[in-house]
Amino acid sequence: MLVIVMDNQVLPPCEICETCLLADGHGQPRWHRGKLDCGQAIVPRSAEQPQQFECVMGFRVANID
Repeated sequence: MLVIVMDNQVLPPCEICETCLLADGHGQPRWHRGKLDCGQAIVPRSAEQPQQFECVMGFRVANID
């Protein structure tokens, strides 16, 4: 499940991505084959952290199981 991570909040992508020009037709981040197509991977600080990406809008997107 993809989530948007902010300072003290975890938000569903539909609250942020639906207004982004790079979102898919459903207002979701462009997620394809385990990679965020509209952002770049961020190296996690520890092995316990989920896979994270930074979108071109500057938001942090995490893939949480």
